[in-house]
Amino acid sequence: MRTRRGPVECASLGEGPAVLALHGAMGGHDQASLLARTAGVPGFRYIAPSRPGYLGTSLSLGRTPKEQAELYRDLLDTLGIDRVALMAVSGGGPSALQFALSYPKRCWGLVIISSVCSRIAKRPPLPWYLMKLAVHVSPLFALMKRKAERTPEEASRRSIPDPVMRARTLNDPEAGPLLRELQLSTYDRLPLRIPGSDNDITLTHRELSFPLEQIKAPTLIVHGTNDRMAPYAQAQRLAARVPGAELLSLEGGDHVGIFTHLHEVRARVGHFLGAHAPRAVAS
Repeated sequence: MRTRRGPVECASLGEGPAVLALHGAMGGHDQASLLARTAGVPGFRYIAPSRPGYLGTSLSLGRTPKEQAELYRDLLDTLGIDRVALMAVSGGGPSALQFALSYPKRCWGLVIISSVCSRIAKRPPLPWYLMKLAVHVSPLFALMKRKAERTPEEASRRSIPDPVMRARTLNDPEAGPLLRELQLSTYDRLPLRIPGSDNDITLTHRELSFPLEQIKAPTLIVHGTNDRMAPYAQAQRLAARVPGAELLSLEGGDHVGIFTHLHEVRARVGHFLGAHAPRAVAS
């Protein structure tokens, strides 16, 4: 879509009240669509853009949460969408919070999944540095991709350390294929996912500051209690500061809690969106 700021790559799924699905690091429109299909429910139109620095959307269109929120506004204007809910996972969370603050009249709901609202002090995990290296070392990239394709259980070991939870998730007829799709999508056009990921990681390791008490949109926070990438304390802090926010704690869940607790997440998110969707549009 050609917006005022420049071209934005996006996908659109379903029909109904609009929901803007925002992916995290190593993502793109494909992973934003995957987020919609995992945590979302039928009856809504999901707009799934590649955020700045990912796949077909240039990083120059928005490096900060404020600039990205402005880009979302321009994308919605181009699509002729007045009001939207935002469903954001991981690195997509800060710009979703900023959109709700900058454009309160255009935001009818906010779903923040496994994300942060303040600075993370912990350094990125080793796999991130290996991914960056693999972009420049073809044999390493081929080895990592082949391993992910051939041994999904091994590829899931880092993100789901609990063996019982890992087996249950991989064997689930819905959660298993969705998780494997996420894992494999990362290796598709990997170099085009690095600039945005680098930018997201830099942002979350700086001092983030949002006037969360000013958010007016109904808010649902979904977070695993054992999240090692975005500590659970971030979700607690967010829930305490956003007026009327709901917190769905995924017991034992890590950063991929939407897959390990898929049915619990989908039921709660579906109820939340259904309860707050604009009545005139929903009908």
